[in-house]
Amino acid sequence: MALVVFYILGAVTLIAAAGVVSTRNVVYAALFLLAALAATAGLFVLLLAEFLALVQILIYGGAIVIVLLFAIMLTRSDTYATAAEHSQWPIAALASAVLFGLISASFFSDADRFNSDIRTGVDIETLSTELFTTWAIPFEVASVVLLVALVGAIVISHSGGNGEES
Repeated sequence: MALVVFYILGAVTLIAAAGVVSTRNVVYAALFLLAALAATAGLFVLLLAEFLALVQILIYGGAIVIVLLFAIMLTRSDTYATAAEHSQWPIAALASAVLFGLISASFFSDADRFNSDIRTGVDIETLSTELFTTWAIPFEVASVVLLVALVGAIVISHSGGNGEES
């Protein structure tokens, strides 16, 4: 049963991630991102990482997607270029395919080592120690980058989008 749920959540994650990068409407892209993050939280639940699933929903699904939607609403850009209008899209497609191949190869080469019917959870003390020591600085850097992006969107929206005060 867990394997069926894993495949369903994996398919939802992949379809939503493809929707994020393929849609022209940035609001739809943000909503696809929310769906991908929610499905990822479901995968965390399957891995018995309930705390990470809750953090995934609250922080990424709630806060970051809301900040992205506010930034989208504050910027007044009506036209968005399609992928065919960019001159470097074949290079980006090739780089994506190579990266996908490398990740897939590493996944399949280590699949036997991690294939187990027994799942164990991580205790909260170990997880919190790891989050607040090893990953504290990257978390704070990400929050500062999002804050700068939001302030930049506000500045752009108040200046009329061309750098001049309106």
